[in-house]
Amino acid sequence: MLKFVFALGILALAVPASAQVPDFPASFKTQEITTNGATIHVRVGGDGPAVVLLHGYGETGDMWAPMASDLARDHKVIVPDLRGLGLSSKPQAGFDKKTQAGDVAGVLDALKIDRADLVAHDIGNMVGFAFAAQHPERVNRFVLIDAPVPGVGPWEEILKNPLLWHFRFGGPDMERLVAGRERIYLDRFWNEFSATPSHFTEASREHYAKLYALPGAMHSGFAQFAAFDQDAADNRAFLAAGGKLSMPILAIGGEKSFGPMMATVMRAAATDVTEGIIPDSGHWIMEENPEATTKMVRVFLDKAR
Repeated sequence: MLKFVFALGILALAVPASAQVPDFPASFKTQEITTNGATIHVRVGGDGPAVVLLHGYGETGDMWAPMASDLARDHKVIVPDLRGLGLSSKPQAGFDKKTQAGDVAGVLDALKIDRADLVAHDIGNMVGFAFAAQHPERVNRFVLIDAPVPGVGPWEEILKNPLLWHFRFGGPDMERLVAGRERIYLDRFWNEFSATPSHFTEASREHYAKLYALPGAMHSGFAQFAAFDQDAADNRAFLAAGGKLSMPILAIGGEKSFGPMMATVMRAAATDVTEGIIPDSGHWIMEENPEATTKMVRVFLDKAR
C-alpha cells in the first residue's frame, strides 16, 4: 500500500506545470464594470502605458495570463471577458462588434484610461477593429492575431473555407443540440484549429467547457457569429467614412493557420502593417506557443517606447 501511495506521489510530481491553466499574478485585481447594457468582468494589473487584451471564441480573458504576467512588468494590463462570455453578463443582444466596441470604451472610461494599445485574438480582433475604427485617437498600437475581420480584405473568399462552417451555425435548435454537450462541440475547434491538439491541455479544455456551459454562454457564442453580416456592413461603413486605420498594426498568424493571410487582410484596412508568424502553432497561439507570441507582441509594443 505504501509503495502504491509513493508511486502516486511520484506520478503527481511528474505532471508538467503546463497541465494547469495559467494563473494571473496575485497582484491582478478583478472587478465588474457595468456599461453599455452589460456587466463586463475585467482583470487589471501592473503600472505603465495601458494595454487591453481581447480574447476570442472558445476561450475567455483567461487565455492571456502568460502574456499579462509579462506585460504587467511595465504596463497597466486590462483583460476583459467579452459580453456574454466568461464571467461577463449574458445579455440577449448587443453582439455586433460595434456595440462591443462600446463595451471596451466603457471599461476604459471607468478605469480613467484615455489611450491604450490593443492586443486581440479571434473575435477579439473584430471587437478591437470596431473600436479602433470608431476611436482611432484612443489606440496607440494594435495587434490582431489569427482571425479575419468581417467585410475587410478577402472576407468573402475566407467565408468559403469549409473549416469555417460554424460561422453559419446557430439559432435555438443548435443551442438545444449542444446543451449539455458543450465540451464535445468545443473540442472540434480546439482539435481542428491546432497544429498539435495536445498543446491545448486537458485542464484548459475542462476550464473553458465549464465556462461555456454557464447559462446563456452558448447563446452568446452563437450570437457573436450571427452578427457577422452586420459587422461586415459596419466595417465597410467605417472605412468609407474614415479611411484606413493609421496606427501601427502587427498582424500575426499561426504558422499552421492564417499565417501571412493576416497581414493581407489588414493591409486592405490599414496603412502601417507589420506581418508576424508564430512558428509551430495553429490558431490557439497562447496555448501552442505562448513564449513566441508574447515575445513578438512585446517587441512590437516596445517600439513606441
